[in-house]
Amino acid sequence: MKFAHMSDCHIGSWREPKLREISIQAFNRAVDLSVQENVDFILISGDLFNTSMPAIDKLKETVIKLKELKDKDIPVYAIAGSHDYSPSGKTMLDVLESAGLLINVAKGELVHNNLRLKFTIDKKTGARITGLLGRRKGLEKYDYSYLLRDELEKEEGYKIFMFHSAISDIMPKDLEAMYSLPISFLPRGFNYYAGGHVHAVFSEHIPDYGMITYPGPLFPNSFSEIEKLGSGGFYIVDNNTPEWHRLQIFNTKGIIIDCNGKSPQDVTTELDESILGRDFFNSIVTIRLHGCLSSGTPSDIDMRKIFERIYIGSAYFVMKNTNALTTKEFQEINISAGSTNDIEQEIIKKHLGQIKIDGYDSKKEDSLILSLMDILNKDRDEGERVADFEQRLRIDISKLIGI
Repeated sequence: MKFAHMSDCHIGSWREPKLREISIQAFNRAVDLSVQENVDFILISGDLFNTSMPAIDKLKETVIKLKELKDKDIPVYAIAGSHDYSPSGKTMLDVLESAGLLINVAKGELVHNNLRLKFTIDKKTGARITGLLGRRKGLEKYDYSYLLRDELEKEEGYKIFMFHSAISDIMPKDLEAMYSLPISFLPRGFNYYAGGHVHAVFSEHIPDYGMITYPGPLFPNSFSEIEKLGSGGFYIVDNNTPEWHRLQIFNTKGIIIDCNGKSPQDVTTELDESILGRDFFNSIVTIRLHGCLSSGTPSDIDMRKIFERIYIGSAYFVMKNTNALTTKEFQEINISAGSTNDIEQEIIKKHLGQIKIDGYDSKKEDSLILSLMDILNKDRDEGERVADFEQRLRIDISKLIGI
């Protein structure tokens, strides 16, 4: 028996179009490699899409690839993850299953307030597959609390359990703060546990359970993941032995500068020196700046010049992260106010006038900031695409500031 195990494809993720395109490229390459390896079937352990209502163009490209698998008689077994499942129960997996392109194995019924899962049996190999979907903020824990484990554990044959949750007993140290479930929530005695949700790559055989694996994302889903992982990948499991296959769509190059005690000009010069002679051809380049500038503001660093130089070197995409970059012009404030609103008002009051805005006195500036905060505090509507949500915010902000 030979099968592929992938997870966290997040098709349609990333705001930047050039990065968003990589998610579908990674999925296509993973499918092609699975076909080349002559797998019997493919497992997708949640978050095939980045949202429960993916964009039509990305849905179309995904359907084309799933249709290729159907034509080659390679079944796809999947569960919904915390991104492609909504609280109302809507998931695009149901549509794809109705079209015969995949099988959602998270099926069951309530029996006296307990959850009885059903097995899906792969016709070619006889493998018995079941699992539970993932929900946001770990709310799937309630599904596990009602789970009838005894019946699952007594089932004979080669068994696969698919899940989309972090398991505290086996979390890597750098992910221990992540919300997780105890391993006791999983049914015992399965041959293979196909995990998802955790964006890290590891596998471990656990006594009384079996081989528990996390393949990580098919492509990193954030700036820090690109820095940490460099690329994504998935497992191909042959005779219950998982082998991880890297999907290097683009090379990744990282630049990290400690800006503490340096001027913006110092940082610009150091960035210039750090890119001198480096090969950025067809690479995704990350620039992380951290520390406290001795003078000026982060906007005084000539990032446009740095980006232009890297792009001249034929980089695919360049991005920066300055979240941990501060300046002495904004000193830390001690606040004694109690409520959240009081704290917000005090912070605004302390900082009024530090950045000059044409046509705004302190009173108008205060009103503008509060109105911006109200807009940015809005939640995305259920089923609303990220791009549509961001466009709605842009329109509201444009109206507010009169552009």
